[in-house]
Amino acid sequence: MNAIHLQSGLRRLTAPNPSPMTLHGTNTFLIGFTDIAVIDPGPMIKEHGKSILASLTESQRISHILVTHSHRDHSPLAGWLADQTGAAIYAAGDSRWGRSANMQALAQEGLIGGGEGVDDAFEPNVQVEDGAVLEAPGWRIEAVHTPGHMANHVSFAWQDALFCGDLIMGWSTSLISPPDGDLTAFRASLNTLLKRDERIYYPAHGDAVENPKTRCRELLAHRDLREKQILDEIHKGPATPKQLTARIYAQIDPKLHPVAERNVLAHLIDLTERNLIAAKGDLSARVQFVRI
Repeated sequence: MNAIHLQSGLRRLTAPNPSPMTLHGTNTFLIGFTDIAVIDPGPMIKEHGKSILASLTESQRISHILVTHSHRDHSPLAGWLADQTGAAIYAAGDSRWGRSANMQALAQEGLIGGGEGVDDAFEPNVQVEDGAVLEAPGWRIEAVHTPGHMANHVSFAWQDALFCGDLIMGWSTSLISPPDGDLTAFRASLNTLLKRDERIYYPAHGDAVENPKTRCRELLAHRDLREKQILDEIHKGPATPKQLTARIYAQIDPKLHPVAERNVLAHLIDLTERNLIAAKGDLSARVQFVRI
């Protein structure tokens, strides 16, 4: 596959991993003219890796490999690409990094079976702090920690663009699956981005988001609406995440309900932490929740 030119110094390749979760596949971005930064190499599909290498001219080399987060459709190819090029891998942390104390406790106790699609083997060579700046001839990239979809999720700002991984997409809302996904952190990340001035967002799936602040507000409003729906249902009586999902997502394909249930669970955890509802027993994906 040939790289698509997006703007001066920026190209995109899309990995051949289409699905209901990834749309056409994972977008891999190449920044630079001589020293190339690769953002989100993608899944372990060597043909995609070869396409990335084939997109380089004789005067170009891959100097940096940046990973927005370590789900299996984003990070596994990073190690292979590093072996091929000698470039270091940059990310916020490994797949367990950055969880809140509550999410860490839930994971350790095994009460919530989340982590779908996590690249457990992922470990960056360099951990980038929030606000860290990476530079090479011809480009400057700032790391912006944006947890929520996953605890180690980081976006990368370049010129007037933001590479936002799975935090924001134009065609879908982001999956938040505890204990790796955290709705409280997701909302905070959207509010962080509302204070920034990027002109355009390049998500890891789908087309560019050309009205980024409007989209951030839409996603916050969507979460507020979903929260109200959940509270309205719990007002009617105790319910499990699965029961709530069947009621709230009655209009979508039942095959997608397991994914939707993870989002419902994220809301339930957030509402529990805010003392608006309570779990009847130990917090888990199977317990009933009640209104306080």
